[in-house]
Amino acid sequence: MTPWLALQLADSAMPTGGFAHSGGLEAAVQLGRCRGAAGLAAFVEEALWQAGALALPFVAAAARTPERLAPLDARCDAATPGAVANRASRAQGWALLRAASALHPAAAALEDQVRRDALAGHLAPAWGALLGRLGATEDEACRLHLFVVARGIVSAGVRLGLAGPLEAQGLLLRAGAVADAVLAACAAGTPEDATAASPLLDLLQSHQDRLYSRLFQS
Repeated sequence: MTPWLALQLADSAMPTGGFAHSGGLEAAVQLGRCRGAAGLAAFVEEALWQAGALALPFVAAAARTPERLAPLDARCDAATPGAVANRASRAQGWALLRAASALHPAAAALEDQVRRDALAGHLAPAWGALLGRLGATEDEACRLHLFVVARGIVSAGVRLGLAGPLEAQGLLLRAGAVADAVLAACAAGTPEDATAASPLLDLLQSHQDRLYSRLFQS
């Protein structure tokens, strides 16, 4: 995978649908569980560890063996029982493949497979399979996935008024150290090991549909 393509896939301008989701942050704010920039930083850290425990095993496995997308997608579906989180993962996985199809034939082939075989199309295995087809290493696929997770939540925090744009960029830079720790601890995990590391984060995201007013889908 060329460095330019990696940057484009991680770019916030890439229309993958991630900015319609806050990963439970909006519910956390409305329920008083997250306040200000410090609260946002803590939420990003928790979300990264959650992604490491639950998503990275699927990202790594799919990057290593993209041809196993179907069984990995089915296992990811079973490992994501929360209705809101499951729906968000499917929506973002489909959006990723749809957007990437305009960039590379490998993405178009994956989108066709997901559609033809009626797969759930979860984000983590779709991301891993896509980057694997594009020639990325497992480490590159996992690192980019964590960046996209952190970037999306930080962006949601700005829109929710938890931090200003400049403050948020500093927060995102500092989150890189957390991402490095997550990679060191979780990158070797297998799909059989995948688990939700933060029950509170699951509960907050599941509360999203109960909010009276909301900016985000999850």
